Amino acid sequence: MAFSARTQKSAKRRWVIRQPSPEAGKLAQTLKISPLLAQVLINRGLCEQGPCFSFITPKLTDLIEPARMPGMESAVARIKAALAQKEKITIYGDYDVDGITATAILYQCLTLLGSVVDYYIPHRIEEGYGLNSEAVEQIASSGTNLLITVDCGITAVEPVARAAALGMDVIITDHHQFQLPLPAAAAIVHPLLDDQYPNHASAGAMVAFKLAWALVNEFKTTARAQGPLRDFLINATTLASLGTVADVVDLLGENRILTSYGLKALPDCQLTGVKALLDCAGLTGQSLDSYHIAFVLAPMLNAAGRMGHARLAVELLTSDNQLRSVHISEYLKAQNKQRQQHEKEIFKHACEMVAHAGLDHPDRRSIVLAHESWHIGVIGIVASRMVERYYRPTILLNCSGDLAQGSARSVAGFDILSGIKSCQEHCQSFGGHKMAAGLTLQKEKIGAFAQGFEAYARDNIGHNETESSLHIDALGSVGHFKADVVNQIDLLGPFGQGNPKPIFASKGVKLIAAPRRVGPKGEHLQLSISDTTGAMRCIGFNMGPLEKKVLEQEFFHIAYQPQLNTYNGSTSVQFVLEDLVFE
Repeated sequence: MAFSARTQKSAKRRWVIRQPSPEAGKLAQTLKISPLLAQVLINRGLCEQGPCFSFITPKLTDLIEPARMPGMESAVARIKAALAQKEKITIYGDYDVDGITATAILYQCLTLLGSVVDYYIPHRIEEGYGLNSEAVEQIASSGTNLLITVDCGITAVEPVARAAALGMDVIITDHHQFQLPLPAAAAIVHPLLDDQYPNHASAGAMVAFKLAWALVNEFKTTARAQGPLRDFLINATTLASLGTVADVVDLLGENRILTSYGLKALPDCQLTGVKALLDCAGLTGQSLDSYHIAFVLAPMLNAAGRMGHARLAVELLTSDNQLRSVHISEYLKAQNKQRQQHEKEIFKHACEMVAHAGLDHPDRRSIVLAHESWHIGVIGIVASRMVERYYRPTILLNCSGDLAQGSARSVAGFDILSGIKSCQEHCQSFGGHKMAAGLTLQKEKIGAFAQGFEAYARDNIGHNETESSLHIDALGSVGHFKADVVNQIDLLGPFGQGNPKPIFASKGVKLIAAPRRVGPKGEHLQLSISDTTGAMRCIGFNMGPLEKKVLEQEFFHIAYQPQLNTYNGSTSVQFVLEDLVFE
């Protein structure tokens, strides 16, 4: 019976190995690339020379023109009128990184165009997600004539009606799913409004970037467009890439193009706040990839909204005051450390509740838990960790008041928003995506909701689908992974949702030296292994407890991501282990 190392730290994973394509060799010869890279391209549906070449050499010129975005023409016309009439504009953004960066992009653009502009970010705990009528009234009282939403607003029928009653026009820019009727806004810029639009997976920051780009196009022949607006668009790609990666949209098509360019431009970004953030995170002067956004920069920016108020993060990204930017960055870093501690405590508590309630039983299809002490700004992250451990759609709720507020995270193939909709008689409000959502409900209805959600999950998740799958792009021999091959594989980046880093596997490897536990608590494992083609050093993060098991095996199988490791000026290939299997 096979034993998977993943049982040591999370849900057991079943290896799913892609069958080798007979076309890989021909494609490799045509493109002059490694057969391993050719196989990965074929796995991702890229079989012809042209699309393959475009994928590994993304160009900004291949971005979709902003005029094609549904609703763009009406939005630009209304903003131009506001600029001409010197009307006050307020940008209303969401409190996550996607909303923060989208707000910063439009704020900087409108400022450069001479607008009287302000921004408003709702408080995560006190106001919750989306446009609300109380905020609309406050914004109207400030003298705002035009309200522009970013990363929210598509379901805000009543707040938009309230804005109209108060004499404000509203432009909605959003990317979330919606239902009819739509809000009666002056314009709605949304990729899903046109079935033929090529990028339905646009993040909120991408939509805001396209609106800013369209505005720049309107003024590119004027004096205002000379220099500052061109520089702004370059800086805006870095902000849009932050929002795109952080919002976990598919890094394919133009999302990948923009992120690729934004990551390359990020180390040299001229925005004072971004430079301060990079310096505080210890990333100054480094080449950056999507990992640095997802696991270093985004958590710092998100900490503002999770632990306090996200307006501070927008101030950072729009500030030209170096000292103030340094102070905000240091504060966000401290807030993120506090968030990490909360996350650790809630995760431990939630796992204990799962064990006590038997929610990890093989017959269970979902996890719904609530507690009055859980920090509302952190439970979404913990829900994601619960999915990793138990591989079941998970909903965590804070029930400290009469209304319980929660975050939901899903597994591949299960639409969690539809699952919540099936129990909407128990909910006061909800919204989100197939993979992530938020909801509120009366405290006393949590039990009934959990039962209804489990029933829906049972009908829509098969027994085998509660086991996590590890998708392996190809079987390979250890000796095939030379430095030039790994460099070619890296051309597939930036990696993320929809474009994961390739995973390879080698069967029948053996130790050539004693394994060594490393890390502050010996939590990681270093291995040196070989097969008939060569030898390789490996690192298995959080695999330290497997040291004895590895020593007991003559041969075993490994799944890994090859990477280049530079140490003391010397660069070599190493494998980052994803899984070990012992027969």
